[in-house]
Amino acid sequence: MCGIVGYIGDRNSQTILLDGLKKLEYRGYDSAGVAVFTSNGLEVKKAKGRLAVLESRLQEDPLNGSVGIGHTRWATHGKPSDVNSHPHTDNAMKFSVVHNGIIENYLSLKEELIGKGHRFVSETDTEVISHLIAELYDGDIVRTVQKAVQRLRGAYALGVITEYEPDKLVAVRQASPLIIGVGQGENFIGSDIPAVLAYTRDIYILNDGEMAVLTRDDVELMTLEGDIISRELFYVDWDIATAEKGGYDHFMLKEIHEQPKAYRDTMGSRINADGSKIVLDEIRMTEDQIRSIRNIHVVACGTAYHAGLVGKSVIERLARVPVEADVASEYRYRSPIITKDTLVVVVSQSGETADTLAALREAKRQGARVLAITNVVGSSVAREADDVIITWAGPEIAVASTKAYTSQLIAFYLFGLYLAEVLGTIEAADLRKTIAALQELPEQVENILQQSAKMESFAKQIAAHNSLFFIGRGLDFAIAQEGSLKLKEISYIHSEAYAAGELKHGTLALIEEGVPVIALAAQEELLEKTLSNIKEVKARGAYVIGIGLEGNEELSEFVDAAIYLPRTLSLLTPALSVIPLQLLAYYASLAKGNDVDKPRNLAKSVTVE
Repeated sequence: MCGIVGYIGDRNSQTILLDGLKKLEYRGYDSAGVAVFTSNGLEVKKAKGRLAVLESRLQEDPLNGSVGIGHTRWATHGKPSDVNSHPHTDNAMKFSVVHNGIIENYLSLKEELIGKGHRFVSETDTEVISHLIAELYDGDIVRTVQKAVQRLRGAYALGVITEYEPDKLVAVRQASPLIIGVGQGENFIGSDIPAVLAYTRDIYILNDGEMAVLTRDDVELMTLEGDIISRELFYVDWDIATAEKGGYDHFMLKEIHEQPKAYRDTMGSRINADGSKIVLDEIRMTEDQIRSIRNIHVVACGTAYHAGLVGKSVIERLARVPVEADVASEYRYRSPIITKDTLVVVVSQSGETADTLAALREAKRQGARVLAITNVVGSSVAREADDVIITWAGPEIAVASTKAYTSQLIAFYLFGLYLAEVLGTIEAADLRKTIAALQELPEQVENILQQSAKMESFAKQIAAHNSLFFIGRGLDFAIAQEGSLKLKEISYIHSEAYAAGELKHGTLALIEEGVPVIALAAQEELLEKTLSNIKEVKARGAYVIGIGLEGNEELSEFVDAAIYLPRTLSLLTPALSVIPLQLLAYYASLAKGNDVDKPRNLAKSVTVE
């Protein structure tokens, strides 16, 4: 997944495709490619690495034609490589496809197509689409694409061309963004507005379940069933910088709002169709190897470590296996007790975090099996681990992690449930109940995001203070630590997170009149005790913002202001309660006039110890 560009007109498409892909570089990618109709038919050029590599190849051997599609890829299925790059074609090189998203049932489709004589050359889910379209083609590319997408399960934005009908470019959207640019005698597709902004400001924004058929002189919008859609053009009056952020003021805010999609994508095909089972085909551990695990070490840095704290509780509660969580920079130096029955889980957004990579290597040296949770296919951590769970958050541009962190939480929930299934520590009814609640999280996050104005108001109050505290018990304490870090990272306000029950053991000395305290009270079994701790700080003059679950309105009696989250299982509340804290940090940074996306002294990927 990542960037899509398509062109049909009278100009040199190679130039326009490359230009559009460059405008999408901010999204992050690991490879790129283009497909163009030339005098020799459909030709494709692809390259691992930066766009400059592809551009160099095209300078040496240009593709001359006026219809084409291009793509920058962020790997999800298969490592970054020339062959795994998009566009993908069928064996006869008559159809070409670019795709953002994830096809959940690609393996079953692939097996079916192999049985019909199709030969696959890549590890991707996308290649299945080009072969499926070739198999179904009936002389009408529009009708064929409609039939093909009825067979697909998952998220996809597609650009499709065929040598049989070189005067058409077909675009489809289902749960992955896609826009149409309308010009004079030429038309465009793009995964984001910046891809086409240099050529037109007249845009159609496709909705889920819609497609577009582009020719040089016309754009026809329709449903996937073929019903014609009439829609007014949207005129883009943003500048390019705003367009790159999708209309949001900052990448961080955009990425906060992308979390519902990141949740859905990370769950993806890892939950079976009827919601009764977790499917982690990427894990190669046998059931006997899983049953032999005696303890688990979760090792990570910063925000990923905070995800690991949640993961520790999730695994222990669901699978009843003892788990230790360690900061990677300390792990090697405490002489951890590692045996052949130890599973080490390393967590890293980039997959290149130096301390985490060093911990992984030490664990393997001592004979442990290593599972990696990372957002980057083909990264060092992904390559060196024995098993990998990829978090399909997509590229994250802002230095402060949001959607990558919450996708790590989803990965831990999936892994914890998977272990519990194998070990027999969860009843089938409880498994179904938990999976159902997991699948409700994206919509619940969308509901929380609608409270952004409330968080902005609270943040403006907080921004006037030099110090504040986060408190919580159990899983709330793990989220308090992440909330505190997020605030420090981008607002530069000193903050500390404490287990609420520890206040009386020293920290209460720091509470004085007007000091802000963010109190997380989303663990219902601990609510009574948390309320007693809230009373302690209130009695000493603290200004308390409470975060609890809908239905527990008694929280409002003990705090100065309250935020209520949609109800979910206690175990899953971290995936919801962190969202207000991200917004609080974002708006506090904004109130102080900081560079939200690039906080001082910090880097996105820490590749030194």
